[in-house]
Amino acid sequence: MKLHHSLATLVGTALFTLSAQAEVMGQAHTYSVDGMEFEGYVAHNSNLDESLGTVLIIHDWDGVTDYEKRRAEMLAAQGYTAFAIDVYGAGRNPTSMEENQQRSGEMYADRAEFQKRLQGALAEAEWIPGATDDIVVIGYCFGGAGVLELARTGAETEGFVSFHGGLNLPDGQNYSQVAAPVMVQHGSADPVSGMADVAALLDNLQAAGVEHSAQIHGGARHSFTVFGSGDYDLNADRASWEALQDFLAARLD
Repeated sequence: MKLHHSLATLVGTALFTLSAQAEVMGQAHTYSVDGMEFEGYVAHNSNLDESLGTVLIIHDWDGVTDYEKRRAEMLAAQGYTAFAIDVYGAGRNPTSMEENQQRSGEMYADRAEFQKRLQGALAEAEWIPGATDDIVVIGYCFGGAGVLELARTGAETEGFVSFHGGLNLPDGQNYSQVAAPVMVQHGSADPVSGMADVAALLDNLQAAGVEHSAQIHGGARHSFTVFGSGDYDLNADRASWEALQDFLAARLD
């Protein structure tokens, strides 16, 4: 469950101090991948002569919503260009729990198509307003799983950050091609991907020689960053956001 944009904005503003000089510009961004149309959302700071870098945001299982847009605007206020990509296709945002399951299930059932859409959005990033060559990819829940999916393709970025994502390794895949550092932000009480899944992921990254880090938030459940959800955890949200800022500063600034 996610809040309407106005309330999410209020909560986000209370939690995170935005630059007084920030002129955040947000707009829909339509693009195509292999002839299929998608609609994402771009936010950047028009007061800056040059962006600090680009952050690609992979949405949760309910598509590009006010949550992803708010996160994009928060990143733009920090000086980054943010591109919340669309994995499902224009006009195909889910409107019910059943459709959430259906849309995300389609991607999990066809990994090649999932990867194609992720790679297509990454290629599109160079054409968005305020684009930069350096990109970090982040994602929440389903999007966190998408971050790892894209990383396993060998996509060339400056880094990958998964927030409370699905961590299972699909059959036939591995981490041997990952080309940039991976950071994991996860709750110790996550019932979707538990601590055994975190350990398995870190073992796989270590075995593949991938630079990686993980921050475990004690007692945090699955959707600990999602404003207004039953799992929302203020302390874990703040700590994971601060860790993201440090990661972005190290990889992009």
